[in-house]
Amino acid sequence: MLYYKRIEHPKSLEWAIFIHGAGGSSAVWHKQIKDFSEHFNLLLIDLRGHGKSKDMPSKGAYSFDIIAEDVVEVVRQNKIENGHFIGVSLGSIVINQIQINHPELVKTMVFSGAITKLTIQSRFLFRLGRILNPILPYMALYALFARIIMPRKNHKESRFLFIKEAEKLMKKEFNRWFKLTAKLTKHLNYLQNQNLTAKGLYVMGSEDHLFLQPAKDLVSKNENLKIEIVPNCGHVVNYEKYEIFNRVSIDFIYAHA
Repeated sequence: MLYYKRIEHPKSLEWAIFIHGAGGSSAVWHKQIKDFSEHFNLLLIDLRGHGKSKDMPSKGAYSFDIIAEDVVEVVRQNKIENGHFIGVSLGSIVINQIQINHPELVKTMVFSGAITKLTIQSRFLFRLGRILNPILPYMALYALFARIIMPRKNHKESRFLFIKEAEKLMKKEFNRWFKLTAKLTKHLNYLQNQNLTAKGLYVMGSEDHLFLQPAKDLVSKNENLKIEIVPNCGHVVNYEKYEIFNRVSIDFIYAHA
């Protein structure tokens, strides 16, 4: 089973379940723990091959279904009937997959730097990565991606955090995750055509040049979704502007708990 950390609230019955992105770990949520634990029970999970789950036996080729079911197993093991799922970057896709497969588990969804659809630029980026993957050391490729996705000076700390966490990732796991990008456009189109019934909040940085506009387009078509655009902020809103992210996320969860 995946590694997880459980932080219990003395009174609350609500659970906030945190899902990191590719190359990360539950450590990317350290700026959320204090504020969220004052209101909710917390479950922080390291996905297969990441963080303290890196020594789990491999299931071979990955799919978002497999990754989602790993998370569901942890949720059920902890006897959590439902919860508020909070994800960053590719973690947003995992949460949407859980909502499709197990809608009864998902009360609300909150996304930081969500990936909802690939633009021409992001498709080119992932295609370039697949070409360079056999040539470059995987950490050099990851660092290149971090630089392109989070290019500005004020994104420096986010880049450093993600690169630092990715150093804990084994090469074979990086390759399995990276192969998912070849199917990403098709899978994102599939997700958008499903009936997503849970309320969702997209917290996006105004400088998230690859993923902001697709999120805005998605929210405009679905009355269950809201978007909060944070000024002077890049892809990793929960880290760069954590005070704003925490406040708007907690308010949203309370409004729909």
